[in-house]
Order: sequence, then structure tokens, then C-alpha cells
Amino acid sequence: MDFEEKLKLVGSSSRVEDPEEGSGGKIAGPCGELPVYNAVVSGGRSIRLLKSLLTTVCENNCAYCGIRWGKDSRRVTFQPEEMADAFLRLHETGACEGLFLSSGVAGGGVHTQDRLIETAEILRRRGYRGYLHLKIMPGAERDQVEQAMRLASRVSINLEAPTAECLAAIAPRKQADVLYNPLVWIEAIRKSTDPTGTWNGRWPSSSTQFVVGAAGESDRDLLRMAERLRREAGLARVYYSTFDPAEGTPLENAPAENPVRSFRLYQADFLIRDYGFGADELLPGGDRLNLNVDPKLLYARRCLIEEPVDIDRADRPALLRIPGIGPRTVQSILETRRKGSRIRTIEDLKRLGVPVNRAAEFILINGKKPIQQMRLF
Repeated sequence: MDFEEKLKLVGSSSRVEDPEEGSGGKIAGPCGELPVYNAVVSGGRSIRLLKSLLTTVCENNCAYCGIRWGKDSRRVTFQPEEMADAFLRLHETGACEGLFLSSGVAGGGVHTQDRLIETAEILRRRGYRGYLHLKIMPGAERDQVEQAMRLASRVSINLEAPTAECLAAIAPRKQADVLYNPLVWIEAIRKSTDPTGTWNGRWPSSSTQFVVGAAGESDRDLLRMAERLRREAGLARVYYSTFDPAEGTPLENAPAENPVRSFRLYQADFLIRDYGFGADELLPGGDRLNLNVDPKLLYARRCLIEEPVDIDRADRPALLRIPGIGPRTVQSILETRRKGSRIRTIEDLKRLGVPVNRAAEFILINGKKPIQQMRLF
């Protein structure tokens, strides 16, 4: 097979990986239907991202995974030099702008990590200065994690499930602490080690991924683990990959998870990351998010109807609890107040970018709910 055929086969085998935040569907490029995706990376840039595995050979037997060792399928392996050549050739044609590189585990986590690092070293040595997301393999050593960080724009290791019990159900050869520890090492390295010698003079961001719906995990466990990861490991992103059964795996006849569940988890995760919510606030009476209602709206209906937020007096955390109001709008409200202006009418809110139809039920203007004002307008 030539490198394009190998990339197509590798790409179809790595579908459980979410390539990057904001990633869209596969796109056709100058070289045909390769695993190239629209993706939004650090800084909000949109790029064409090649998503590949170094090998589809894997010693693990994860019950949901299309490259598990027990599946009878065609296997493909790139040598580090070969992968670097293939990517740089595509990069030069404009087919892709960045690389997301993962791998099946072949010859142990340490050996596989060495091959990923070797590929990255070749790319940087040959002058590539673009986006590179490197996976950390289960069982990789701390020194290898630091080496990968010196070469990558982002590093990640997939936790797969939020608890040891759930992980054992879908990935019996993996241990929760072996997956978790490298994420903590990454944050420790960022805090304690000078980034001099990294490819761009700074440490990369980090992320992880859960498979949603494969192990009977609860949304509460997922969101609590996301809270812990941000607190202890400084993660930039947590990804929620919707379980879709793969043919030839033990879970091939299991029902696919509703993608709306992952969408609600992302909404709740952003509320925790950017709005100051806690996981338990968003799940007061059960372990699963409501699929039919935005979690922030559900919170407001429960907590703000009887105690609405006074727009002219509330602090930033309280303002962020209002449906329709995000960090930028809160900043506009606070700046208006600092200048000595008061917010007295619905029109004042509209000028600040507040979607009043969503917010009005949960706020006070001049000490009163603005429902009557809305009727007038």
C-alpha cells in the first residue's frame, strides 16, 4: 500500500478519537478522502487537521475499540520516518495544516511512546513549526511525557471512563491510576520546569477523553472527574465521545448512545469551566442530565425564579448564573456599572447584548422583574 491508502485505513480505525475541539466532519482535500478534519485549536484558530495512528496493532482489548487485539482486521503500521514523510508531503500540498497523532499500543506503552516521540522529533528537526497533538500512551514514563511536551502543541491521554469500576468494564487491561498519573505529571512539569528547549518556548496544553455510554457511567461521575482534572491537572479540555458500537467488538450489539447526552455534558462542562458551577449544582436530584433542557436553564428555573438576580447589584459569579448571559456580557455589565451608569430598562440590557427573552424571568431591573416592561416593548 502507498501512504495514502495506509492513511485512509488507519483513519477509519481511529474513529473513537475526537481529533480536537470544535472538530467537524471529515473533509475532502487535494489528495482525496483522507482522515483530515476541520478543527479549532488553541487560540481559536481553525485548521485542517490530519488524524492518524502510528499503528493499528494494539495489545489492549478495550470492548468498544475497533483496533482491539481480539478483532480480526487488517493491521497497518507506519515507521516514524514514514509517518513524518507522509504528513510533510500532505502539508506541502495544502491538504492539511496540523497533525493529531495517536497509536495502538504495540510492544508496550514505553516502546510505543518512543516511536511517537521519534516521529515528532523528525517533524520538528525537518522544520515543521505547526500544530502537533501527541497522545501519551498508557504506561509511558514521566521522562517520556516531558519529551513529548517539548515537541507538541497539545498532549493528551484518554481516561475512557470516570471510575475504576467503569474502566474495568470496558478496558480490563488498563488501570485507572496508570491513565490518571501522566495528566498530573503534565501539570507538575508545567509548574516546576522551565520551558526553555521546547519547540516554541512554552509548555503545551493538555486534554483527555471519555467514552460516553459504553460502561454504564453516570453524568455525575463524569462531571465530578472533570472538576477534579481541572483542579489537579489543569486540563484545557475534556472530550465526551459518544459511544457508537464497532463491528467485531464485544459491544457491537449494544445500543449506541444518544449524541444529545454528549452535547449536554459539553454544556455542563463549560458551565463548570467558565461559569463557576459545580457538578452537583447541575445534578441536584439524579445522576443524569436532562436531555430536553439546557442545564443552565434548568438550574435557573430551580434556583432563580424565587430569588432573581439584581442586574445593577449582583457580582460576577451571580451574573454568570443568568441564562443567556456569558462572560463577555457580564464584563459589559460590570464596565457599565463602573462608569457610574445604571441599568434601568430592557433597552439598556439589549444595548449590552443581553438576550432579554431568555434572561427576563430570572432578573431584577430597578428592584423589579422586567416582565411588564417586556410586554410594553
